Amino acid sequence: MRKNIVAGNWKMNNDLEASKLLINNLLQEFPSKLDASKRIIVAPTFVNLYPIVEITQNTAIEVAAQNMHFAQSGAFTGEISATMLKGIGVNIVILGHSERRSMFNETDEMLVKKVESALQNKMEIIFCFGEMLEDRKSGNHFNVVEQQLTNALFQLNESAWKQIILAYEPVWAIGTGETASPEQAQEMHAFIRQIVSKKYSQELANDVSILYGGSMKASNAKELLSNSDVDGGLIGGAALIAAEFTAIIKSM
Repeated sequence: MRKNIVAGNWKMNNDLEASKLLINNLLQEFPSKLDASKRIIVAPTFVNLYPIVEITQNTAIEVAAQNMHFAQSGAFTGEISATMLKGIGVNIVILGHSERRSMFNETDEMLVKKVESALQNKMEIIFCFGEMLEDRKSGNHFNVVEQQLTNALFQLNESAWKQIILAYEPVWAIGTGETASPEQAQEMHAFIRQIVSKKYSQELANDVSILYGGSMKASNAKELLSNSDVDGGLIGGAALIAAEFTAIIKSM
């Protein structure tokens, strides 16, 4: 069943005490599980994952990792595997984030391996994709998005999509001074649903949750989330402020 999801990517922010303070503030607002149509997810840094998993047991808040390696183990200094995440109770992982692609040179080929590893370990994936400013200005944005999905996900069996959440990131609208309108968000989300339908089925396209990752905040969340094909948000900076994140969640 397609769900409304607000996911907070904390990125490289918050030490342990700040992480505990933030999560406890959120739990004051959402102490018990939400109805089955809505989800709240947070993604702390690797070093703070386990304490946050412990605090959020049997609450409305789920915990995700920000990344993972495709190998199960081995000589990969500084990396974390799916089995390690599963071992501490983390069952969701963000893959393909624009910062991983641009700053750490993650390729579609690498993401195919990461997706396969996460699926094999029965992890849920928040898969990120989206176009750069030059793609949007040149009118190539639809082609870029379709290619990213095709390269990394369209080799999967339809059954695997039960573990996939899509997160569209218009990279051109994040920290550039450019702003994506609710209409632009809806247009792209509808296009994404259309190409999933074309590749698989209308039923699958209707079931997959597509999050918007373009600088959603309390002031624009209600308008963005009112679009029929925008099923939630992957939140960056606003997820670090309890009041802001709470307001976005309540906009679902």
